[in-house]
Amino acid sequence: MFILILIVSLISSINAASIVSRSQSYPLSQPGVLGPKTRITIGNKVIAPDGFERSATVVNGMFPGPLITAQKGDDFAIEVVNDLRDDSMFKSTSVHWHGLYQNGTNYADGTSFVTQCPIAQNHSFLHSFAAPNQAGTYWYHSHYSVQYCDGLRGALVIYDPEDPLAHMYDVDDASTVITLSDWYHVVAPVLRHIIGTTANSSLINGLGRYAGGPASELAVINVEQGKRYRMRLVAMSCDPSFYFSVDGHNLTVIEADGLLTEPLVVDELRIFAGQRYSVVLVADQPVDNYWMRSLPNLTHASFEGGMNSAILRYQGAPNADPTTVYTTPEITLKETDLHPLINPGVPGIPEYGKADINLNLEVTITEGTFYVKNGASNVTFQPPTVPVLLQILSGAQEPSQLLPNGSVIVLEANKVVELTMSTVGPGGPHPIHLHGHAFDVVQSAGNKTLNYVNPVRRDVVSAGSDGEQMVIRWTTDNSGPWFLHCHIDWHLDAGFAVIMAESPSDTRAHLNHVPQEWHELCPIFDSLSPTQLGGGGRESYEEAASITTLLFPPSPLP
Repeated sequence: MFILILIVSLISSINAASIVSRSQSYPLSQPGVLGPKTRITIGNKVIAPDGFERSATVVNGMFPGPLITAQKGDDFAIEVVNDLRDDSMFKSTSVHWHGLYQNGTNYADGTSFVTQCPIAQNHSFLHSFAAPNQAGTYWYHSHYSVQYCDGLRGALVIYDPEDPLAHMYDVDDASTVITLSDWYHVVAPVLRHIIGTTANSSLINGLGRYAGGPASELAVINVEQGKRYRMRLVAMSCDPSFYFSVDGHNLTVIEADGLLTEPLVVDELRIFAGQRYSVVLVADQPVDNYWMRSLPNLTHASFEGGMNSAILRYQGAPNADPTTVYTTPEITLKETDLHPLINPGVPGIPEYGKADINLNLEVTITEGTFYVKNGASNVTFQPPTVPVLLQILSGAQEPSQLLPNGSVIVLEANKVVELTMSTVGPGGPHPIHLHGHAFDVVQSAGNKTLNYVNPVRRDVVSAGSDGEQMVIRWTTDNSGPWFLHCHIDWHLDAGFAVIMAESPSDTRAHLNHVPQEWHELCPIFDSLSPTQLGGGGRESYEEAASITTLLFPPSPLP
């Protein structure tokens, strides 16, 4: 027994030492890097990431939330603790681990009303799951109503000690994770009532400036001349996409959404909400400060006064704003030029409409509300009161039994699915995310060609704008209900979503042991009073009405 205790204490001290030594090598601007077995506390704090003070929903007191890291093959055990107190924002929560397949652990996907009930105030839930064979750049965010717009978002990276592209870079650590987000000065429960809400600013690594605001602090990314950096870009946006570039430097794309790509040199890339790219930046320019730019696709967006910008600072450069000038890009990223490094090729017969299951979804918008047309069904998504996974585990199998009616598409097991999605009306381009899978992008929006040989494989793709379409394929090898939705969070809240229920009759057998704590989430959540739910109640609608007349009809709390 003594020997066992000694071994455990030795392992603990080794782990502690490795954590200390690693954290000391990280810049002080990114404290508190977490491992795969950890606890995160969701709470409220007054912050001013762009110089405007407001209460926000944060993780461990931080925005963005702390970076969570793991090594390929690690098991995760992340306890989410709900310590939310601010009545103006939602006081329940759930956390989704974006891009992790959750094969066999659908109940840990963190998607409110699809795979679980939200975690109530003063309660917690332990997410235990594995991510075998996954390595790359991911992120985590609230999946309860529009809560992540109030700040609950952070990066998650799984490092591969045997990365086949490791020879291309020298530095890949917390200092090279670059988060891109939008930011709002009004709380999300108010903004969700408004049709067409717009961000006040864009932030890089949680810092930025807004029009008419102070010259608040900007993020600084430090590099050393001659070294090569794997910059992991994470678009944590609630709405806009970003055009990302670094003055005077090319970027070599080597990863899209957790999957390695053949290296591709660009000088600017567009990254949509939910997407991630790894790019190699070679610090081969004169020692100086260079603007890092992230321009949102919003009206009147500019780089004036350091907006939508951060600073790439070479070691030895003065502590000053850059004077570099934006030049028109010559080699912008085209999604169709991206190809998987490993196992390229689309499953099934390489011909349009020849998959086992061929779906055609047409998305329309009426007075701000989205409708998804699938055959005779044309419905807007409204979250069910009983999570879809709980419905399935309670015996519901057929589409007619599963709620919300018309929003659940049942798919047979081990079939190749080809999904064509077209959008009609304003609000695009729409970034579409599928939980539980990566997919092959057979047709990128705005492109006429179909590629069944080596298209990019990822988990968020643009469905384009009015009149455009995209085509994706995946295999139904992961039983359970998986959300397919627009990653513009305001659009998801306005009904732009469906649920892909893969082989419901197999789900119980496919799942690892469902923890008792999961079963307790719904009775606790269902007993909450409106005051305990937060979100400002009727006052949030009145506040929205004082901002604009472009409002959705009053809706109940989610």
